[in-house]
Amino acid sequence: MTRTTDKTPPRPTDAELTLLRVFWQRGPSTVRQIQQELGDDAAVAGASVLKLLQIMTGKGLLDRDASSRAHVYRARHSEQSTQDQLTNDLVDRAFEGSAARLALRALSARRCTPEELAEVQRMVADLADDDGD
Repeated sequence: MTRTTDKTPPRPTDAELTLLRVFWQRGPSTVRQIQQELGDDAAVAGASVLKLLQIMTGKGLLDRDASSRAHVYRARHSEQSTQDQLTNDLVDRAFEGSAARLALRALSARRCTPEELAEVQRMVADLADDDGD
């Protein structure tokens, strides 16, 4: 397996995120399986899936098991840790470190479903309870 030693994963490009989403849904997969899953996805058009997987492996986004003829790739970092990293980067770069400003902007920029809004309210209440202890 190919691994890098860096603890913080590199920020994936849009095309790399498209492939990572497939890995997070499917789990470990071969190039052929990824190609079949993607179909005609425009995000990876212009670059072969194999080439992107090789680049992502080199960057430390994927691990590759070459023990069989069809190499099996897997996401090196979970969806949650990647989202955390991207969110932290966005908070720092665009919102001067304010998670509250990011949350307010996100809530005002797109309409929430009642279920999503209830989840946000639960999270805020939980945070308030944690601060009150």
